[in-house]
Amino acid sequence: MVSEVSESSHRKLDWVRNEIERMRGQLRAQEREIRMLQRAGVATASAELLLTRMRARVEDLCGQRDALRKGAAARPREVEMGQSEPPSEA
Repeated sequence: MVSEVSESSHRKLDWVRNEIERMRGQLRAQEREIRMLQRAGVATASAELLLTRMRARVEDLCGQRDALRKGAAARPREVEMGQSEPPSEA
């Protein structure tokens, strides 16, 4: 049961990391396109608003990632390995 929770949070952490990476790539592409539009004299206000929303989403994902990391770090290693209790000291 504990290993299922650990596995689930690990998968969630991987998904969040991949989503952050994907969105950062989209941001770079959008920024390049906006620069091209600006050089051509095209209005870019709506595209810049989209970038602002995308950056906010990336920040939210970074917060989720950090929370997942803290949750994984807070569990003792023995619990992550599937043992129900840490070994007792003799």
